[in-house]
Amino acid sequence: MTRRERLRELDLLRFAAALAVVLYHFTGFGGAGAWPVPSQEVFPEIAPVTRFGYLGVDLFFVISGFVILMSAWGRGPGEFGISRLVRLMPAYWVSVLLGAAVYTLFGTGHGVPGLIVPNLTMLQGGLGLRNVDAVYWTLWVELHFYVLAAVLAGIGITYRSCLIFMAAWMLGGVFADEADSKLLQVMLVPTWSCYFIAGMALYMIHRFGPTLLLWGYVAASYLVALRWGAWRAEHVFRGANETVVSAVITGIFAVMILVATGRLSRLRRRGLTVLGALTYPLYLVHSQLALPLLDAVYPGLDRWTALAVVIGASLLAAYAVHRLVERPGAAWMRARLTASLKPMRPPEEASTPIATAVARGDRGRRGGADLNGGEPRDRPPLDAAHT
Repeated sequence: MTRRERLRELDLLRFAAALAVVLYHFTGFGGAGAWPVPSQEVFPEIAPVTRFGYLGVDLFFVISGFVILMSAWGRGPGEFGISRLVRLMPAYWVSVLLGAAVYTLFGTGHGVPGLIVPNLTMLQGGLGLRNVDAVYWTLWVELHFYVLAAVLAGIGITYRSCLIFMAAWMLGGVFADEADSKLLQVMLVPTWSCYFIAGMALYMIHRFGPTLLLWGYVAASYLVALRWGAWRAEHVFRGANETVVSAVITGIFAVMILVATGRLSRLRRRGLTVLGALTYPLYLVHSQLALPLLDAVYPGLDRWTALAVVIGASLLAAYAVHRLVERPGAAWMRARLTASLKPMRPPEEASTPIATAVARGDRGRRGGADLNGGEPRDRPPLDAAHT
């Protein structure tokens, strides 16, 4: 399989989304946080802007739909599951243990002993237990998407199956809301699914070229996102201006359309890979790290210097987690998880023509290219194996 160039513009966007969330927590949040008073009151000059930093999560989810479909294409559910575990868990475990250490040593945060073990599973959201760090709620939403993507991988990821999957997910979510079905709402996360579906459709535009049907998926997802963005502005992030929220969501879709159509390719610089690597650990550690650090430096330092210190420390901690935990931990886990799947494969499977075709990424191309018109051919290899 041809190796594809990495879409480094996505690394930049992921880092920008993480930084928006960091600034929201440190300067735009209206509730209790790491500062002695709500951060909006500490930074009234910039809070009117940074209070919308929570929408960085919306950008994360569109990128996730794009990248996860890219990563899953040509893989079975086992390979896909391994790729997600090795990507998520090492840094996540460090974050949970950091929360435990902060609570034990400084008595702040939510890393109480009774929450640590269930949080280490990443299943606490479904168990009705509190997150050690509030940012973990997004990982629980992501996990719903991964389960659905694994089902799609088990069926076989093809152009046709993706179209069916996206339509079923979108309409199923709308029907779940109409019927007020708690089970389907939990399974299909209709308040967030529009972002993942949009990301998937945009990846298919990037890979196969634009079609009216794919643009239709993007447009429908955008309209649903506007609806839920306005709802959250009114009911969750109270006081957020709905017009501004709609404008930011429009910007998120616009910039991702530019990515999908190759118009941000000029931004591809090797250094952006480092920013992409910092994104996930930065997102996970910044809140816990700020609790004892701001207690130590503020108000001894003025607020702006203290802010610079806590952001700088968060970036350094993120880099340390990436180099010392994520990279070696992912390599160790991948080898052992891959080996654990070997007993599931018949001994003769590896030498069969079908297995060889699957290994090449030919899953789902049954009957040759002429059956039912075949599937759209890939564009020239412009995308990358983001995992």
